[in-house]
Amino acid sequence: MPHDTPLIATIVAGLGLAFIFGLIANRLKLPTLVGYLLAGILIGPHTPGYVADQKLGTELAEMGVILLMFGVGLHFSLKDLLSVRAIAVPGAVVQMATATLLGMGLAWLLGWPIGAGIVFGLALSVASTVVLLRALQERRIIETERGRIAVGWLIVEDIAMVLALVLLPALAGVLGGAPQTSAASDPFVQWLGLGVGGVILVTLLKVLGFVAVMLGLGRKVIPWLLSYVAHTGSRELFRLAVLAIALGVAFGAAKLFGVSFALGAFFAGMIMSESELSHRAAEESLPLRDAFSVLFFVSVGMLFNPWTLLTATWPILATLFIIIIGKSLAAFLIVVAFRYPAGTALTISASLAQIGEFSFILAELGVGLKLLPPEGRDLILAGAILSIMLNPAVFAGVGWLKRRFDLTAAHPPEPAARREAPAAPPTAAPVEDDETPQSTGLTGHTILVGYGRVGSLVGEGLRAKGVPYLVIEDATRPQARLRNEGVETITGNAVQEDILASANIAGAQRLIVAIPSAFEAGQIVETAKAANPGLIVIARAHSDAEVEHLKGLGAGVVIMGEREIARGIIGEIPTPTRPGPATVAAHPHDLPFVPLDEPPAAADHKPRDATAS
Repeated sequence: MPHDTPLIATIVAGLGLAFIFGLIANRLKLPTLVGYLLAGILIGPHTPGYVADQKLGTELAEMGVILLMFGVGLHFSLKDLLSVRAIAVPGAVVQMATATLLGMGLAWLLGWPIGAGIVFGLALSVASTVVLLRALQERRIIETERGRIAVGWLIVEDIAMVLALVLLPALAGVLGGAPQTSAASDPFVQWLGLGVGGVILVTLLKVLGFVAVMLGLGRKVIPWLLSYVAHTGSRELFRLAVLAIALGVAFGAAKLFGVSFALGAFFAGMIMSESELSHRAAEESLPLRDAFSVLFFVSVGMLFNPWTLLTATWPILATLFIIIIGKSLAAFLIVVAFRYPAGTALTISASLAQIGEFSFILAELGVGLKLLPPEGRDLILAGAILSIMLNPAVFAGVGWLKRRFDLTAAHPPEPAARREAPAAPPTAAPVEDDETPQSTGLTGHTILVGYGRVGSLVGEGLRAKGVPYLVIEDATRPQARLRNEGVETITGNAVQEDILASANIAGAQRLIVAIPSAFEAGQIVETAKAANPGLIVIARAHSDAEVEHLKGLGAGVVIMGEREIARGIIGEIPTPTRPGPATVAAHPHDLPFVPLDEPPAAADHKPRDATAS
């Protein structure tokens, strides 16, 4: 058996150390990605001890990008993407141009030529796919308007970087570098002998060709294939089909159409989202998405040389200023100029206040083409590491600004005529994504968290009983259904204390947690019981361990679905009776039902008389 196993060693070292340092970061109330980055630094070539295979680490990180973008595509539709094109396209272009000019200015101050400034500025202008999506997912806003704008913005940046990576080799000689057209340009373009304009035209045609194939052939084949595999009844084959489609489309898009892996995976997920099985596909791919996104942060840490913090302090600080302040300020002003709320502008600004995988690729290409000095690559890497580590703090600062802004805007001086008017009764009508949740006027009510397959049935039952209730939901589609049904709804994640507070958790009588995740449900139960110790809490679970977990956090009643199904089945089976002359057959529904968790009566344990007939 071979002992030289760099792939296994890289995965084991990366995930093992990421777990240890992620746990430490969590204990210290720091974002877990800080621990993942530190794990990468420890196994990188710039620190003593074991050195993982950097090339393998980069490829594993690319897998994380593919799976993450595929997962985002599963929550998107073409309509969602087109709905934000008016802001995403001009916003991304103007923001990238602003960041590029700021990077060129810093390069000029450092004495670099114009070619180096262009590469350096472009590398600072594009945000990391993984970091942006992780930030949106953690805050559960990926399906909101803010999330759609951010993802649309990301797609435009992705396409722009594809163009940049294709054009740079062709323009390297003009910009003062070493042209490598034969190695890096498109063979079709070389065969036709096209110039720079031809390169741009062919690249755009290939991107449009890929989109056309996915929207034409892909929309028919992918949902059909997924449905066919689901009908085989094999969960293993279904999971394999999901991964094969995601990775196959991403790889084919890169090799046949020249687009990025990330863009190909996003379209694969978006096409699959039209299938009724998209929710199951998202669940099946989630564990791999999480594992490989962790490896992405580890691979980024492997690239970082911590000694550059001492040797190039001021250039690093200037680079960080462009990434976090300059680029974010440009994005904020653009979004506000399009008359979007300040909350949306702040969220998008925080999402873009970092750089990542495309910046690394561009930096390596620039160094290879003799356009960018190695010092520029070090600054890009340092800026990426520090901006990724600081991104949670940026989001926290944005949250503080939004609360401050909302607090100021919530109590404006009212005109005298308006003050004399009778106050309207407080309600909690569905609010827009970017507004602070309004507080409900209900008291002694029931709060229903989640309106999926289980939650919607519970809601129908509450409505039939005439029980006053409201729903807390963060997904877009259930919210639309709730609005049509006229149900009072609060948009957001019930884990957040302000969302529970707006539902008047302190004055509620009952909390029903209908979401399937026991971990998140436990957080909700714990927060709710702390605010209202007398609250009646009903939750759902899938195992005995989850039942104990939720009851330990304060849930009074926990319903396990599998147990209730078993009870229903047993309830349809008549209890056997001993044959005798006086025995009368009873109808199954007239027989007593014995719960599964109750022991049989003592008489059932008595040994029967061996002589009895």
